Amino acid sequence: MPPPPKPLIAAKAVVHALALTPLALLSWKFWQVFSERDIDALGADPVAAIEHELGLWALRLLLLTLAITPLRQLTGQPMLLQFRRMLGLYAFAYASLHFSAWLGLDLRGYWAQLFEEIVKRPYITVGFAAWLLLVPLAVTSTRGWMRRLGRNWGRLHKLVYAIAVLAVLHFWWIVKSDYREPLLYAAILAALLGWRVWKRWSRRPAQPRAASA
Repeated sequence: MPPPPKPLIAAKAVVHALALTPLALLSWKFWQVFSERDIDALGADPVAAIEHELGLWALRLLLLTLAITPLRQLTGQPMLLQFRRMLGLYAFAYASLHFSAWLGLDLRGYWAQLFEEIVKRPYITVGFAAWLLLVPLAVTSTRGWMRRLGRNWGRLHKLVYAIAVLAVLHFWWIVKSDYREPLLYAAILAALLGWRVWKRWSRRPAQPRAASA
């Protein structure tokens, strides 16, 4: 297999850097609070701020992953598909950190309380379901798994649509007053899914006209 062209390598390096920047900034703010250099760096509720930031970037990266196909179709640039798996894995990484922050900082590792919270609180139920469904997609994201699963790989990875709906619903239920931000992400998701429905419908063969009597 020939090596990837240098512009693609450079573009991937930029995407890696951009995807890691929110985590680096959040880590810096956490260090500022932890070292007591700036105890207000994460606001009045540092735990909630960390969980919110990680979850928000998981959702943003998930929507960016879904946006790759429409962008490729609109621009005619197949190279964009090279970034879909990378963005999807970053979405999973941020979602896993979001879940870990909730477990470690909010529940403080009380595993018995974990399942009680999942059952009792609907927004946690759908959030946990979204993360759980992301796990097999992340595990099977390699070319080796694509070969092993064949056509079933595509069927499995269609779960990303359900995951995105659950993630937006999770965010919507967390917000208690100002729904403008979750409404924005819901609108973006609706547009991305609507584009796919329209493209699928437009590819359907035209029905033959009935023969005149």
